[in-house]
Amino acid sequence: MSSPHFSTECAKHHHVVRDYRGPAPKITVLCGSTRFSDAFRTANLRLTLEGHIVLSIGCDTKSDADLASAQLFGPEIANAKMRLDRLHMRKIDLADEVLVLNVGGYIGESTRNEITYATRLGKPIRYLETTSEALPEAD
Repeated sequence: MSSPHFSTECAKHHHVVRDYRGPAPKITVLCGSTRFSDAFRTANLRLTLEGHIVLSIGCDTKSDADLASAQLFGPEIANAKMRLDRLHMRKIDLADEVLVLNVGGYIGESTRNEITYATRLGKPIRYLETTSEALPEAD
């Protein structure tokens, strides 16, 4: 028994998507400030062990070491950040749900944009912390 088809172009995608039988794992995208890289690693591990497919950040734009290893300097950093923000929106497109890593209640500008986008798409959004004490600040 295969999964239901929601597209009239299913033949276009059969070489990419395989039906391995059984329930498909939930796809969870992690959103939050890259300054909380430990929270990203912890959530990724926990969700993976729970059987989720986890979409996360590809690099830490707050880390000089990550940026230097990618040989990004000066204005290239701003361009890379814009590209990474757009890429993360595509990850939200793919996800079944969003987990916001709001460590200490912090939600920066980029994360607020991601939450707004996910809300428009009707994606369920969960938060690491339920506190609303800290005001959102810019990333």
